[in-house]
Amino acid sequence: MPSKADVKAWKAQLVAQAEQQILKLTDSDQFKQYLNTLAKFHQYSARNIDLIYAQNPQATQVAGFKQWQTDFNRTVNKGAKAIRIAAPIIKKLTPADQKRLDTTDERAIFGYRYLPIFDVAQTSGDPVLSAKDFVKENLADHQNVTSLYNAFKDYLNQQTDLKVSEVPLATLNGAKGYFQPSTNEIVIGSDEPDNALKLKTLYHEYAHSQLHGLKAAFKDRPRAYQETQAEAVAYVAMQNIGVDTSNYSLGYVATWAKDKTVIHSALSEIQQVSNKVIALSDGLTKQLGLQEVQKDPEHDLKKRSAQELNQSYQGLQQQIKQATDSQQKSELKNQLNDVHQEISNRTQKQLQDFVSQNPEIRQAERNTGETLKR
Repeated sequence: MPSKADVKAWKAQLVAQAEQQILKLTDSDQFKQYLNTLAKFHQYSARNIDLIYAQNPQATQVAGFKQWQTDFNRTVNKGAKAIRIAAPIIKKLTPADQKRLDTTDERAIFGYRYLPIFDVAQTSGDPVLSAKDFVKENLADHQNVTSLYNAFKDYLNQQTDLKVSEVPLATLNGAKGYFQPSTNEIVIGSDEPDNALKLKTLYHEYAHSQLHGLKAAFKDRPRAYQETQAEAVAYVAMQNIGVDTSNYSLGYVATWAKDKTVIHSALSEIQQVSNKVIALSDGLTKQLGLQEVQKDPEHDLKKRSAQELNQSYQGLQQQIKQATDSQQKSELKNQLNDVHQEISNRTQKQLQDFVSQNPEIRQAERNTGETLKR
């Protein structure tokens, strides 16, 4: 069994790897093009965001009639109904105006006019990059997580002050789930077909509850920090159980953490929550019998190549999914655990060798002294 020091190094390395992968993605040419696209869209006030949502809740990217033509080579569709936003009318103040208004400002807002804008869905033309280009929900190979999802959900409902419920995805306006701080409630899409994505969403929202709840230390962090932190925790937690969600998670994080300073600062704060989630998951997998070691002298995994181990792991997952006999399913799960343990042992050995050869990697632990207030 790995020592406490080995486990600590493993957890720290998972976070460090997440940061490096995200930074690598943000250096890509396509991501830079995406940021250039974002820069063309104006930033709207809270008032105008409310106005946009009230008129078109599905709006995602909005711009004026001419801006769609000049900046994006797109045209507004004939008959499209404009969304109206408030634009301030600013005038230069005369000395008399300054005296009357008791101000030294040279300009002031004298009123508002309502300007027409249009959502991207109301236009046609060249493609516009969006976050979906970096969020590929391709987790179909990872199906054996339903029992862990249910156990984690039951644990949160029964052993914590959190309430976890499910609603149809159609009621979530495109989201997979959410955390409501005022009621300390996590809501997950009940009919999400990908079980791995469903578990990852629960990890994500649980991270929000720990990092950004009403009493949490980081509740006032900007949205970019909050989403970066929550998804980073989910990514690390899924990596720990052997499910790679990088196609989804890394793109999701990068679309929020567009500044590398944000990435580094946000990830440096989530180590403790990542460790907590990993510890909870490990405890639950033991209770579910997914970590029982099968002592079979003929089951010699140490002689298998990494490719053979991965093939065995995927094959056993499919067999478990198709098995109908409970005893057979239990035996298959034991075999799957053996393969997972061997992969984990080899990975930890590689990490230890890597850390010993690169002592600077230990710097990832230097910001873990902060504690979360509950």
